[in-house]
Amino acid sequence: MILSNLEAVPGKTIVEHFGLVQGNTIRAKHIGRDFMAGLKNVFGGELKGYTELLSESRKEAVSRMREQAESLGANAIVNIRFSTSSIAQGAAELYAYGTAVKVE
Repeated sequence: MILSNLEAVPGKTIVEHFGLVQGNTIRAKHIGRDFMAGLKNVFGGELKGYTELLSESRKEAVSRMREQAESLGANAIVNIRFSTSSIAQGAAELYAYGTAVKVE
């Protein structure tokens, strides 16, 4: 599966269009990560617990998007975008979407 944030895949021709595919995940903060984040806010530095959480969420959303594209018969997803939104206090959604296509 070719993944691209461009509208096309360089060197390939889009021969079939399957439409929008998407994947998402909603994650909540862990109390331990929240405590450590509070300390980092006082002393400064990267919030590694949240960085890891966001990275895991991105991988899960992309995996779900890929599964949907594969089920349609696509071999590429173009124009991929990511979005995040707050769902509730301490919980956020990471949403990945793009256009499923077949390229040659």
